[in-house]
Amino acid sequence: MKADLHVHTSYSYDSLASPQEMVQVALRRGIDCIAICDHQTIKGALEAIRLASDKPILIIPGIEIKSREGDILGLNVKKTIPNHLSAKETIREIKTAGGMAIIPHPFGFNCSFGGDFKKIISIIDGIEVLNATILGAGNKKALSFARKHNLPMTAGSDAHSPRFLGQAYLEIPGQGLSINEIFEKIKKGEVQIK
Repeated sequence: MKADLHVHTSYSYDSLASPQEMVQVALRRGIDCIAICDHQTIKGALEAIRLASDKPILIIPGIEIKSREGDILGLNVKKTIPNHLSAKETIREIKTAGGMAIIPHPFGFNCSFGGDFKKIISIIDGIEVLNATILGAGNKKALSFARKHNLPMTAGSDAHSPRFLGQAYLEIPGQGLSINEIFEKIKKGEVQIK
């Protein structure tokens, strides 16, 4: 199963791609699962879920939240979580909503996580070690950090337009997996970064 766990739609201020476009492109490219993680809203994810209800693709609702220390993805979150909370508060809100808290692009040039990882390392659910929009050594540093601290790893295109969708993803053994099954395989490290 191929899962791109960081995708944006036109519900993000910096994307023009409709949820319908993103679902159609994912299907054409053989991506079995996408997590719609728009900035500060779940509307794009909910629309994509509705549009894909009769299609062979799993949509994970998500949100990208700007904590005081940096961006945090909430995967499988179906409610809006406010910006500008502390990282610890943001993670607590994600988990209370039944979600998985992931630090995206932790060492990206203009979008790195500015907080002290030591304060949250025990409460995050993983970090994104491959983000297709990150240039330079940011992804290598993220992979090294995840391995050093034995953290679960995710990958995503961070696509803000259809042409980038699927440029980074997880390959997960199995087909037709549920969201919980995907999360369990991520936590157990039973995934390949592509």
